[in-house]
Amino acid sequence: MHRGKGMKFVGDSRVPAERKPNIPKDYSEYPGKTEAFWPNFLLKEWMVGAVFLVGFLCLTVAHPSPLERVADPTDTAYIPLPDWYFLFLYQLLKYTYASGPYNVIGAIVIPGLAFGSLLLAPFIDRGPERRPTKRPLATGFMLLALASIIFLTWQAVAHHDWEAAEQQGKIVAEADIDKEAEGYKIYEAQGCINCHGAELSGGAGAPALIDTELKPEEVADIAKNGKGKMPPGMFKGTDEELKKLAEFISSIKSK
Repeated sequence: MHRGKGMKFVGDSRVPAERKPNIPKDYSEYPGKTEAFWPNFLLKEWMVGAVFLVGFLCLTVAHPSPLERVADPTDTAYIPLPDWYFLFLYQLLKYTYASGPYNVIGAIVIPGLAFGSLLLAPFIDRGPERRPTKRPLATGFMLLALASIIFLTWQAVAHHDWEAAEQQGKIVAEADIDKEAEGYKIYEAQGCINCHGAELSGGAGAPALIDTELKPEEVADIAKNGKGKMPPGMFKGTDEELKKLAEFISSIKSK
């Protein structure tokens, strides 16, 4: 390049004067390090996927899904429990500042802020460093999220009544129940349906009333004086109604 009015640029010798088409490399120059995508690589992926699929199917056959009984909307004692990966959100909704009238805070606001912070962490800390110690914001967000999830999950597991949960979802024998019978109407009017369910299949706080093998006198005594978790004085009807209720419950047999 010359100075002055007669300025002239000279091309860089490192740049070729003619543009060549972008031709992919010939990977045959690297024997043993490369392979064709079709069919070599794709065939290996399919084989690995097939092995995992067969293994997963074997596990589902050997350990079937733990199904519970048919849902009963009248069973107010049933305590639902989400899968393990949602337990931390389930535990969050138990706290007073995130439940009841503040349910929106526990269900939307707090999880939204938490996951939003994780999504924004790479944009907030845009440094070139890759070491966790050199990226305090991103590392801090991640450690705080992991600690919160682990703690809330552990709290949900530790304070859940697993024995009651197993009983409330246990599949029990079914029976043909005459809901037009006078005994059933007394059963419903006295509030027994709230604990024992519309199908008398029981729940978390009450046993099933099918195949009790109890005599009417024994059923009447339990309804009046209580037993186990059932306190005395729950039945508020007359002696005649108590007799009809006891006979009705005692007569219920499974199919």
